[in-house]
Amino acid sequence: MAVTYPPGPPVPAFLQGFLYMRHRAQILPPLRRRYGDVFSVHVPPFAQNLVVFTRPEHIKEIFAGDPRDLHAGEGNQILGPIMGEHSVLMTDEAEHARARRLLMPAFNGAALRGYRDLVSQIAVAEVERWRPGSTVITLDRMNALTLEVIMRVVFGVTDERTRAALAPRLGRIVTIGPLQYLGLMKPVLQKYPPWKSFHDNMAAIDSVLYSEIAARRAASDLAERTDVLSRLLQAGGDIDSEPPLTDAELRDQLITLLLAGHETTAAALSWALHELSVNPGVQRDAHEAVRIDDDKALEAVMKEAMRMRTVIPGAVRKLTRDMTIGGWDLPAGTVVSCSILLAHRSPRNYPDTWTFRPSRFLDGEVEPNTWLPFGGGARRCIGAGFSLMEGTTVLREILSRYTLAPPAGAKPERAAVRNITTVPRGKARIVVTPRSAS
Repeated sequence: MAVTYPPGPPVPAFLQGFLYMRHRAQILPPLRRRYGDVFSVHVPPFAQNLVVFTRPEHIKEIFAGDPRDLHAGEGNQILGPIMGEHSVLMTDEAEHARARRLLMPAFNGAALRGYRDLVSQIAVAEVERWRPGSTVITLDRMNALTLEVIMRVVFGVTDERTRAALAPRLGRIVTIGPLQYLGLMKPVLQKYPPWKSFHDNMAAIDSVLYSEIAARRAASDLAERTDVLSRLLQAGGDIDSEPPLTDAELRDQLITLLLAGHETTAAALSWALHELSVNPGVQRDAHEAVRIDDDKALEAVMKEAMRMRTVIPGAVRKLTRDMTIGGWDLPAGTVVSCSILLAHRSPRNYPDTWTFRPSRFLDGEVEPNTWLPFGGGARRCIGAGFSLMEGTTVLREILSRYTLAPPAGAKPERAAVRNITTVPRGKARIVVTPRSAS
């Protein structure tokens, strides 16, 4: 078929790649205004030809497509140096389906209910260290909190020596910048700083993880443990079931759960706390939701923060054959992106785009394929329920104790790219006042 890519900016590919990785929240909206709801960009090494779709009907078309035709794993290859070849985000077709079947029981409704009390305990321990009247740097504190959740709920690490060896190194993974991240795609750079230190850090993490996996396999109480690692060790292996996960597969899934469930949730929580602090009316509603134990309303706060302050910019697929999508004839090898950021900022989808209004998620006005923080279709994030449960639980513990306000003279919070996530540039500082004194 004749190939004509949608229009896009006529600037060098290397510059487009840099701007996309570093300033996507600033460049994507102008590109949509200039070129329309479908446009092309060149963002090496992520994708030489990336076609961005923003309309709900086009996004539905991509998410509903045959996974054999639209490979998410191939589209996510930039994540490979960290997550590993077996990651549920990096695999496709039968291999992906098997990994997903083995992972899903650790994130079903019953499992989430079992994790909630532990998440609450971790949140209480964090919040009780805050000093009344102090300024809390929420991005830092939420990163520490969600890392502790990962350590205990996902990895099941309670031994202090293991935790001391693992936690700081895990934290370093999520703090690399976009340029360093791009360099991970070039193996030749591994011998040079700062990439050498990154690979040394990953090797040390792998050593601890493999030791922990071996020890957990030998644990006499494995069947009684409820953390995600222990559940995964018991998955598969039955007659007519899936082969159990190997150590290498377990390592890759654990690292994936760290990256997919650590800084993404921390960033979303930071944005939520910031928006509550600058929207007193919404905060009053949230305090009332805590009083009457309305978790749906608190979950709506998280959802609105994820909409207005989009953490992950898009969900991608790589075409394995020539396809027509959104009326455009595209060749095999093209990477298509369902732009989460642009869908969330579309005036058609959300007429009051920059109004922080969680009630929209309670009133039934959010249309399908317009709210996409967890992707969609067969590749929708398996940790979506866990993330929303964690965020709701943390908000409840904070709001039951404190009223939030921006620091005096604070400037409007802007977005910055860190790793693959969009975080508050100023780290979303808030002043906390005890409820009894408010």
